[in-house]
Amino acid sequence: MAAPPSLPGNILVIKLGALGDFVQALGPMQAIRAHHPDVCIDLLTTPAFEELATASGLFDRVIARPRMKWHQIGAIRALRRDLIQGDYARVYDLQTSDRSSFYFRLFPAKVKPEWSGIARGCSHPHANPNRDRLHTVERQADQLAMAGIPSVPAADLSFADTDLTRFALPDPFALIVPGGAAHRPAKRWPADRFAALARHLSERDMTPLLIGGADERDLHDEILAAAPGTRSLCGETSLLDLAALARRSALAVGNDAGPMHVAAIAGAPTVVLYSHASDPALCAQRGAQVTILREARLSELTLEDVIKVLPTPSPS
Repeated sequence: MAAPPSLPGNILVIKLGALGDFVQALGPMQAIRAHHPDVCIDLLTTPAFEELATASGLFDRVIARPRMKWHQIGAIRALRRDLIQGDYARVYDLQTSDRSSFYFRLFPAKVKPEWSGIARGCSHPHANPNRDRLHTVERQADQLAMAGIPSVPAADLSFADTDLTRFALPDPFALIVPGGAAHRPAKRWPADRFAALARHLSERDMTPLLIGGADERDLHDEILAAAPGTRSLCGETSLLDLAALARRSALAVGNDAGPMHVAAIAGAPTVVLYSHASDPALCAQRGAQVTILREARLSELTLEDVIKVLPTPSPS
């Protein structure tokens, strides 16, 4: 394959979130780095992903900015200044949202870079009329193909390696992700079902390990009270920790939430529970061993339904 043409400046990749979308974009990010091996590549993201992005080694600089409100004129001006000073010859907008497309307009016409995305008037538009009906992974691969990058690898979290000894975890253990976006309760399997699942795993001599953010403490406490032998790492894990835990776990079960994307990509045998509130055809977890269970209402998904598809852990 011929070497890609050199660019007269730097490259910017935009990926702001959310967690599942960010880790699924690691494949496209790797493809961009491989296509431009000798170019300075920056990433514009949010603080939640700064550590993970830095650890990936794919970027020369990670620019982590909180999401701006539209009325924060000072913050918008500061971003505009940074974009102009970045000397960018090309931008790969992997967010492809109204917000990220607005950033295209922050560049003055005389320094406007090549742009892969959906911003009106950009040089490399993702012009597939079916883009919104593609899974995230295929959509971004198609976008990059239109920008001249023909091959995108699967997302890879093998770089995420942390010291897990501080958690003093017994083997084997299973990751359980009972939470998710608080404003989307339809995406959550009932807490009492997760407690019953935890008891089932304990009976199989497997320690259930609850994973979630600090704001899910009450949910974890409810499950812990009903499932003796279960442990919680609520609010204690970084994204790097989560990937390392998933790699070591016997299996992972949870709602359609960001941590389950991490678990799947990191290699855990993964079972993800879906309701009508999200469509796995567009956003399902991708990994070596992923099972999707879907019921219109997760309250109708039984413990037996989940147990039937649990992966059999490999002998240690």
